[in-house]
Amino acid sequence: MTIKDVTEYINTHSDPVLTDEMNLLILETCERTHKLTMELNTAWHSREEMVRIMSEITGEDVDPSFNMFPPFYSDFGQNIHFGKNVFLNACCQFQDQGGIFIGDDVLIGHNTVLATIDHDLDPYSRQNHYAPIHIGNRVWIGAGAIITKGVTIGDNAVIAAGAVVTKDVPADTVVGGVPAKVLRRWDGK
Repeated sequence: MTIKDVTEYINTHSDPVLTDEMNLLILETCERTHKLTMELNTAWHSREEMVRIMSEITGEDVDPSFNMFPPFYSDFGQNIHFGKNVFLNACCQFQDQGGIFIGDDVLIGHNTVLATIDHDLDPYSRQNHYAPIHIGNRVWIGAGAIITKGVTIGDNAVIAAGAVVTKDVPADTVVGGVPAKVLRRWDGK
C-alpha cells in the first residue's frame, strides 16, 4: 500500500475507517511534510524554489504560476491539489488529510484555515472523520477565514475575512459571518 492508495481511499469514501497500516503511512507522511514545511518556512526561497518545495509537499507537480508568501503549514501535504495561478498569503494552515482541491485563479488570504478532519461528539466515537474541501475557480478567500470539512465553494465566490464556512457556498456569491451566510449574489460576469 502506498500513500497515494491511502489518499484515494480517503477521497472516495465517506468517513473512511483507516487500518493500522494506513495510519502508519499517514504518520510517516506527516513527519516528511513537517520537515519540508520547515525548509520552506525558515529560509528565503525564489518563486521557482517555492514551487519545487510545494510540489514535494503535495507529491504532484504544482504549476509554475503558483505563488505564496510563507510561512505555510500543512499536517499531511499529500492530499492538496492546486490549480493554476493560485496565491496563498502568509500563515495559511491546511489540514489536508481529507483532501483539498483548489481551482484556478484562487486567492487565499493570510491566516486562512482549511480543515478536512473533524471528530464525533460521542466521546467513544471520536476517531477522525474526513471529508474533502473543494474550492472552485476565481475564488477569493479573505484573511482569517476557516473552511471546514466537506465544504464546496462555487466558482467566483468571495469568502469574507473572518468567516467560518460550514456549508457549501454557491457560485457567484459573497458569504460572511459565523457561521457564514450569503451576503450578496451577482451574475459572475
